[in-house]
Amino acid sequence: MAEDSPELLRAAANKKLGQHFLFDPDILKRAALASGPVEGRDVLEVGPGPGGLTRALLDNGARKLVCVEMDDRFADALQTWPEATQGRLSVERGDAMQISLASLMERYDLTAPIKIIANLPYNVGTPLFINWVLQSEQIGEMALMFQKEVAQRICAKPGSKHYGRLAVIAQAVTRPRMAFTLPPGAFKPPPKVASAVVVTERLPTSEAYPHLEALQTVTAAAFGQRRKMLRASLKPIMSETVSAEELLNSAGIDPTRRAETLSQAEFRKLTSEWLKVQPSSSKA
Repeated sequence: MAEDSPELLRAAANKKLGQHFLFDPDILKRAALASGPVEGRDVLEVGPGPGGLTRALLDNGARKLVCVEMDDRFADALQTWPEATQGRLSVERGDAMQISLASLMERYDLTAPIKIIANLPYNVGTPLFINWVLQSEQIGEMALMFQKEVAQRICAKPGSKHYGRLAVIAQAVTRPRMAFTLPPGAFKPPPKVASAVVVTERLPTSEAYPHLEALQTVTAAAFGQRRKMLRASLKPIMSETVSAEELLNSAGIDPTRRAETLSQAEFRKLTSEWLKVQPSSSKA
């Protein structure tokens, strides 16, 4: 990285963009390969910053690498790298939250399934992840750096203190795991909390749950009032003709249970039963 753009080693992080940089080459290589080899694969990176992870991905054989960067300092520098003139590295300026994954893949001729590997800006990490999960047909593996607490929420199991809507949505279509954690001091500037890399692999179509929009609605209601029994927390999404208690009974779930006790399979069953009683125009 230093030989590519030495001036960027001194570039100050932009707090408004949630920037925390990694410079240790061993950590960067570990992050680049956390989800398996990148050789011959097309990769998307969000928030490359000074390019440490970018360099690790290129050096380990990524076929094409597209970096989405809002900060002009880094976007300008990355476009001077040899790989940019050779066509292996492309830089998309803009906000990853506003850029369609499908349009990126078409514009840069990326071959699915792509990998997404990134040290995500903390302020947009969770919504970006949810967006990718919801459109994950084109995505193979992901290896993403989050705040450790967010990583724990993605990988959580039923009954644990971190288990919630994020875990249910993520695990409906992917198999997530925490690859490794890093202390604040590994970054410049150091964040206030520890970080962790989450690796996800897409579930086979036969194992993935297809009704993600409906699952979002059901889990939002179920976890929106965590201390309430499901028969109470689900009331806002029920029609006048079917009660929450009737819905839960049809799904084989005790209406007095709370959301954090339900397994992935039970949330899928509950959502499928909820879809059956929705007007046809609102079904996901």
